Amino acid sequence: MSTRTLMLTPWMTPHRVISWRRAVALFFLGKVEVLEEYDEPIAAPSITIRTPAVVRLTKGTVSKKYKVRFSRVNVFTRDGFRCQYCGVRKAMDALNYDHVVPRVRGGKTVWENIVTSCYACNDRKGGRLPEEAGMMLLRKPFKPSSLPFVPVLDTGREVPSMWRNYYPLAAAEHRADVA
Repeated sequence: MSTRTLMLTPWMTPHRVISWRRAVALFFLGKVEVLEEYDEPIAAPSITIRTPAVVRLTKGTVSKKYKVRFSRVNVFTRDGFRCQYCGVRKAMDALNYDHVVPRVRGGKTVWENIVTSCYACNDRKGGRLPEEAGMMLLRKPFKPSSLPFVPVLDTGREVPSMWRNYYPLAAAEHRADVA
């Protein structure tokens, strides 16, 4: 049984990924409407329904985080899973983060000093500043006030087909697989 349900905002944009159990509870509380369903049934003594694949919040407010926590995944998300030196977009397991000012030179592990890099560029830069290594940053690192929605991150599972109409990256991945 598929255990993931894509939750959309009232404005039909991806908000988060939740468990199917949470989606069913929110449905019966009247907080979401089910837009897509998986084929798997959920049977209870008095009712049988199909597992929700995509739900949409019915109320017009969505809680917002006021502070984006520093983490490896959030750095990758801020930088679009793209090496900030060579510009190549890669899978999460092919990326690491790089201290622009190396730690051996007093660089801190903070938003303003960390960028996403591929292993080749990170090795090439080494313990030097980008200018010393003859490398240019695509974008100066910054502390984001929010991050784009990325529902599937290196989970080893592909995006369910029912999400493709609601999640643009899933549709793009599907087109790349078909081509």
